[in-house]
Amino acid sequence: MRLKRLAATATITALALTGCGGEKIGATPAPGASAGTAACGAFNLAVNPWVGYEATAAVIAHVAEKDLGCKVTKKDLKEEIAWQGFGTGEVDAIVENWGHDDLKKKYIEEQKTAVAAGSTGNKGVIGWYVPPWMAAQYPDITDYKNLNKYASMFKTSESGDKGQLLDGDPSFVTNDEALVKNLNLDYKVVYAGSETALITAFRQAEAKKTALIGYFYEPQWFLAELKLVKVNLPPYTPGCDADPAKIACDYPEYDLDKIVSKKFADAGGPAYKLVKNFTWTNDDQNTVAKYIAEDKMSAADAAKKWAEANPAKVKAWLG
Repeated sequence: MRLKRLAATATITALALTGCGGEKIGATPAPGASAGTAACGAFNLAVNPWVGYEATAAVIAHVAEKDLGCKVTKKDLKEEIAWQGFGTGEVDAIVENWGHDDLKKKYIEEQKTAVAAGSTGNKGVIGWYVPPWMAAQYPDITDYKNLNKYASMFKTSESGDKGQLLDGDPSFVTNDEALVKNLNLDYKVVYAGSETALITAFRQAEAKKTALIGYFYEPQWFLAELKLVKVNLPPYTPGCDADPAKIACDYPEYDLDKIVSKKFADAGGPAYKLVKNFTWTNDDQNTVAKYIAEDKMSAADAAKKWAEANPAKVKAWLG
């Protein structure tokens, strides 16, 4: 999810780069640069690999199609790869960005292929969490200074003689390897591989009363099911994460925002105005994400259900 939700920025060396769903950037020219015409036209929407983002994208796509008549193409892409599409015209919008100051510098300031499009209204929190049973039985475990005395409890075959700190998708925003090193913790970061795998691990740890400490984040519908308990890391202060190799502080609170291609913004069409006006709450996102992940609704049906229940918010986005 998100999830620093920072996805490790991959070095991009090829013209054709593949996202998590097999989508590519630069392989073929974009059909219709953007949704900049009065009739809306084509709208190319990046979808990053966590269900909260999928929920946001689904609702925006639903409104764009139903109310604006846009032809929406959703592209499953890792975070850092999606930004490549701004320059080629293959991506018009990223609708949940977690920080990424490095990418903003490259694509907004230097290449000038992207522009910021305002906050989503969501507040993002990243951190280390333990299942509720552990916090109840070992209350001092929520202070990072005590983690080493519990390290042996978290050993797994993958972590060897160290405690395991479980992360999600390797592309998610994360400082965890630097934190483990710089806080002198006897742990090894192990990647579960996906948001779903991370949720499954926490769910099983609580049910079976097994030890687990891992990366997690808000907004995230799963926290309504299982109240994970956050571990207190050294407090975040502005600039404490300036050097990725020296980070020894907690993650900041993210004001999640939207990034769009400059061409898309300059055209000023209906889809751009929708993205620009779009804002909702963590509870809104969690509701739609739960429909998708837990209730097994399709993203389209989940978006339709939410939009029909919240006509006033949709009307505000449409201006």
